[in-house]
Amino acid sequence: MKSLFALALVLFAFTVSFAQNEQSPIVEKDVNYQDWTYKSVRTGEDVNLRNAIAGSKLAIVVYFAPWCPNWRHDAPMLERLYEKYKGNGLDIIAVGEYDPVDSMKTNLETLKITFPAVYESGLRTDKQKTEHFKYRTSTGDTRNWGSPWYIFLEPAVIEKEGETVTKRTHVINGEMVEAEGEKFIREKLGLPAVNDKNALTESKKVEPCDPDKPTATALKKP
Repeated sequence: MKSLFALALVLFAFTVSFAQNEQSPIVEKDVNYQDWTYKSVRTGEDVNLRNAIAGSKLAIVVYFAPWCPNWRHDAPMLERLYEKYKGNGLDIIAVGEYDPVDSMKTNLETLKITFPAVYESGLRTDKQKTEHFKYRTSTGDTRNWGSPWYIFLEPAVIEKEGETVTKRTHVINGEMVEAEGEKFIREKLGLPAVNDKNALTESKKVEPCDPDKPTATALKKP
């Protein structure tokens, strides 16, 4: 009996060792973020950042790897926020990384994501070669893969011309805390604060984001 108990403790410790709490706050950081033109995941057509977000009040650019559990956790939350606030001036654009485009397309279809998605890279060996890697590490993101990673852009105040879109803005170096994210979105869209605590819910699932490690059992965040 003691040996079974000891084995259970070892297995629990093993699971916890692979679990990553990657929720992170929204913080303002210096980041020399550049305008880009990437291919659409769905159509293959060119999508330019400035053109895509023109006319919106707030744009969220979220970088993701389709195999990443942390992305699969955040994606449905982002879809909910997009459907809820796109009529108020919210744009969301996903930027795929580190997997073939077909995998990205399948991932978006499986997760029922309707907001636009483009891709920067298609190989895991590109990890340290991407603009995504440069941006997130420059803002202090020390995670292995950095999926998801968020940058918030306000079209009314970004640079209108030239390569640089902004030199300082808000980012999330990890998963979004839904309550904080929705509060931030409402503020930027000029909407009143929501007092109903049921309307702003915090995500709680924890999973690792590493294609070379086993998926851990979901744990509740403290």
